[in-house]
Amino acid sequence: MSLRVVTRRLDDDRPLLDLSPASHDPVAWVRRGEGLVGWGVAARLDPGPGDERFARAETQLHDLGRDAEVDDEVGLPGTGLVALGAFTFDAGAAGSALIVPRVVVGRRGGTTWLTTLDPDGAATVPGPATTPPLTPPRDRPRFAGSSKPDLRWLEAVAIAVDRLQAGDLDKVVLARDHAVWSQETFDPLDLARRLTARFPSCHTFVVEGLVGATPELLLARDGDRVTSRVLAGTTGRSTDEAEDAALGAALLASDKDRHEHQLAADSVREVLAARCADLQHDPEPRLLRLDNVQHLATLFGGHLDRSASVLEVVAELHPTAAVGGTPRDRALEVIAELEGMDRGRYAAPVGWIDAAGDGEWAIALRCAELAGARARLFAGVGIVAASLPEDELEETRLKLLAMQAALEP
Repeated sequence: MSLRVVTRRLDDDRPLLDLSPASHDPVAWVRRGEGLVGWGVAARLDPGPGDERFARAETQLHDLGRDAEVDDEVGLPGTGLVALGAFTFDAGAAGSALIVPRVVVGRRGGTTWLTTLDPDGAATVPGPATTPPLTPPRDRPRFAGSSKPDLRWLEAVAIAVDRLQAGDLDKVVLARDHAVWSQETFDPLDLARRLTARFPSCHTFVVEGLVGATPELLLARDGDRVTSRVLAGTTGRSTDEAEDAALGAALLASDKDRHEHQLAADSVREVLAARCADLQHDPEPRLLRLDNVQHLATLFGGHLDRSASVLEVVAELHPTAAVGGTPRDRALEVIAELEGMDRGRYAAPVGWIDAAGDGEWAIALRCAELAGARARLFAGVGIVAASLPEDELEETRLKLLAMQAALEP
């Protein structure tokens, strides 16, 4: 397939999500007013299952771009040929894909651009939607059950704690799903706008029905510069300023939460330190406050010692101990045994990559899988030897509130 790719500057400062049509296969990646939105499908790249799915996806994108005619007057990360995608958590599961949109609107550092892709080699440069689509009245979502009822999930956590205390592993992440249904189809762009308004510091994403706002940046690459933000350890928020500060202070002082966080941070540091001689990171975890929860966070930054695309490094990082556990292989075995659900693309990499190998990939958290008027919401918690099952259940409820609120009329 011969592809013509044209990128031009765009004089338009409206919110990116307002520039996307209401339908036409929307994809999005937005944070603090910047990012990418796209629509239409110029190509869908299916790497299939397996540990090599990241490498195969990148090869497929390279093959697509090899014969493409690219006319890019902007020259920023995300211009020219670009794909947005999501991968499955389980290497053996189908469902990973990169989507190359027919039209992309991007914004970075105050520069906005429009990219069009035409497989017939006769590209035009249409303008984006002139007005945001009207959102029709919506029906309230209704709870439709979980793959594992609360009582059974509590029992699974208790089993995991017993194994942790016996030294079988150091940490395991167990997740729950929360199915809902409505009498009206869920609108992914409307949901993304709501999430962006409430969680502007998170990466809001839309990829083939996977919609969410995640605070956890797995890896961003800009040339040889890479950054990552690790989250593990969570508490709630309070509308009372003093109580809110006390909750944050207690989280910072919690041996249990700091241990859980350190395991997650170590899993990222080990990968990045092998690739970045100058890797730097916070000496102590800091607080990241979101609308509904507070997290312990550690930031990493460095320069790659040798050329590697963003997906090449993502393949080594996934799954970090923040969403899997440690030791990794043993934790994945325990997840498969105890969790009782298919994670799909939850807790897996979601983001974008361009032809130069630059991109941004996060972990798909605080998200929902939409299927018409049906949706599955997800939340997970890190289990360590000091964990209490009832506390971990309550933490999943706190995390689920973000998506539940966004789905409400």
